[in-house]
Amino acid sequence: MRLVFTLFSSQAISHFALAAIIALAFTVDISAESPARKPASQIDGFTLADSDGRERSLTELRAERPFVVVAFLGVECPLVKLYAGRLADLAERYRDRVAFVGINSNQQDSLAELTHFVRTQNITFPILKDPGNRVADQFGARRTPEIFVLDDQGTVRYHGRIDDQYTYGLQRPQVDHEYLKEALDALLADKPVSITNTETVGCHIGRVLTPREDSDVTYSRQISRILRKHCVECHRPGEIGPFSLQNYDEVVGWAEMIDEVVSEQRMPPWHANPEHGNFSNEARLSEEEKRQIREWVSAGAPKGDPTQLPAPREFTEGWRIGTPDVVISMSDKPFTVPARGEVPYKYFQVDPGFTEDKWIQAAECRPGNRAVVHHIIVAVAPQDGGRRGAHNIESHWLTATAPGARPMILPEGYAKFVPAGAKLVFQMHYTTNGTEAQDLSSVGFRFADPKTVRKVVGTDAASARHKDLVIPANASNHRVEATHTFAKDSQVVALFPHMHLRGKAFRYTAIHQDGSREVLLDIPHYDFNWQNSYILENPKLMRSGDRMYCEAWYDNSEDNLANPNPTKEVRWGDQSWDEMMIGYFDMVLADQDLQAPATTSSRPRTERFLATHASTAKTLSPELLEAAAAALDSPETMDNFGLEVVKLIPQLDRICWTTVEEDTLHVRRVIQRPEFTRQVGGAGRSFATQGLQLPKYASETELIIHANLAHVIGKDFEFMSRTFSSSLHIPIRHGGVSGTLNFWSTEPDAFPSSAAKICEQISRPLK
Repeated sequence: MRLVFTLFSSQAISHFALAAIIALAFTVDISAESPARKPASQIDGFTLADSDGRERSLTELRAERPFVVVAFLGVECPLVKLYAGRLADLAERYRDRVAFVGINSNQQDSLAELTHFVRTQNITFPILKDPGNRVADQFGARRTPEIFVLDDQGTVRYHGRIDDQYTYGLQRPQVDHEYLKEALDALLADKPVSITNTETVGCHIGRVLTPREDSDVTYSRQISRILRKHCVECHRPGEIGPFSLQNYDEVVGWAEMIDEVVSEQRMPPWHANPEHGNFSNEARLSEEEKRQIREWVSAGAPKGDPTQLPAPREFTEGWRIGTPDVVISMSDKPFTVPARGEVPYKYFQVDPGFTEDKWIQAAECRPGNRAVVHHIIVAVAPQDGGRRGAHNIESHWLTATAPGARPMILPEGYAKFVPAGAKLVFQMHYTTNGTEAQDLSSVGFRFADPKTVRKVVGTDAASARHKDLVIPANASNHRVEATHTFAKDSQVVALFPHMHLRGKAFRYTAIHQDGSREVLLDIPHYDFNWQNSYILENPKLMRSGDRMYCEAWYDNSEDNLANPNPTKEVRWGDQSWDEMMIGYFDMVLADQDLQAPATTSSRPRTERFLATHASTAKTLSPELLEAAAAALDSPETMDNFGLEVVKLIPQLDRICWTTVEEDTLHVRRVIQRPEFTRQVGGAGRSFATQGLQLPKYASETELIIHANLAHVIGKDFEFMSRTFSSSLHIPIRHGGVSGTLNFWSTEPDAFPSSAAKICEQISRPLK
């Protein structure tokens, strides 16, 4: 059976940093300039007009001050927007001694857009339009932003970047080299410039190209279809892409940039190793599509016959899930996102007012300001710390969105669960873009009729223990692993790896009980800025006892340019400068059907027990009573006790003795099958009692039965319900210490009155 889960699109996905916005603009840090456009060393002069039509000349600028900073800028390039304020500050700082002028050579940037850019970025120095990119050719400029510093003779004294904070795919935590400022300070002090040339980082200048009309590849015939399929989901008005790619006039100025990022496989963002797994949302371009783009650009980006254009792709306006049953905002007032800098994750908890359980069939996160919202994750915070899932299905979050993501629309009969009284927690990741902004994001839900829900969708994970995630300083390939053991037959439908800035690689491997292994997803080059979801083309069946094995590698060395501090040991934490290791996956129970008529097959051992035992308690054998009396003395006597009990109560899967001392719950003795030890642990473990339910039972006077653990509040039962379905607990005081004797079964409602009476009888010698 093939399931269709449409939480994430096939065009571009993210799950988290400013660098993602940079990546959307196809920026690149090049190692060498093209010989055909080598930066000039001498500029004789130029005259251009600004957006108001006023002409400015280099001669005029040189006459005012001894040095001139010429900055090639593009109005839609995110790096330009990030550096515009910094350039304005430098222009103000050096205004008495240095003239600043911007030049826009992009064919795709109109005068109206240039005027808007100057106003919104608070630019005070003149920006001139360069029709036909003649001045850009004179300078040998290739990118935006690209800086040239000229002296009064027109000699280029510095060329390259403004500083080293922003580059392709990342934002450094601080500036290490202020190249432009350092050059100006040296020149004004009549000293040599120590660094006269740096590699430019930015968007290709959108030059006017000369199309070859005999080209077999044209925009109308092939390129428009490629962009329609892979790019315009993000690159259209109102979406996260900083420029539109919906028509020829918009696209042609980005032709060289598109060819570069596609050839280097930076766009579309897709990081899965093609040797492993098949995914329904795969965003990778084919080799033929990449060849066509390369040939088109080489031919001068011809438009071709407009009658061959495909029909424009239609996008749903408003809610893509249809009219929501409810819309919930993250807060009662907008959040202010600063113009620059790194914004820590922000968390907003809201009460949706659900007085009854809700089943979510569709959910859509809507950024209030797409220009600054990188991702949203909405999680469920159950009332009084209770369950995050239902029917033994764990769910770490409810829904999410990231650049290019589609809303969560589950197949008919599938739904996620929100318990009555629960609150919603919005995790907001903002990225600055050079302009202060306001955001008030929201989520919309469409509910499913409970009578139609057959399978509960959960988001579970193989996650490293917090104390085990310790990445040494300067480690370049530190490995961490985590395992999730499936307690019930399950179908995995999607994978979602999560690390932070030091994340290097990630791999999911299915390990079956026969020892066979299968790599489900391999990401050799993890990118924090594009945290894709990988939807399996065919759900993967994981039998009870099978394991999801996740491996993650981290680069905490100086070679990782995104590393905030390679000299620091890194541990678990929420912020991007901390680290995480979580292998999320969406799953359903393989045999679950909530609408199927109740049958005895869900608890065959319990039914077998009921068929052979009367409702009244029977006389217990001397062997069992003897084993019960000594059960807690040692691990060996506990094993003997368990073997005798299961002969009488075959539905038992685990018996454990827990004690409560001060504020700690201790697991003293355990008897269970080996696979359960891997899933829930054995004896010798201790836990703080806060948020747990078992410690409360130690002070009770009567036994406690849970026919369905999915309905029990408490972190301990939330954990145990992943493996077991029902339980029985008898308060005892043994050796002067209060505790409980606990009986667990993977079958629901496994403790009818006759079984409960037997358990009570065998516990009496222990009290």
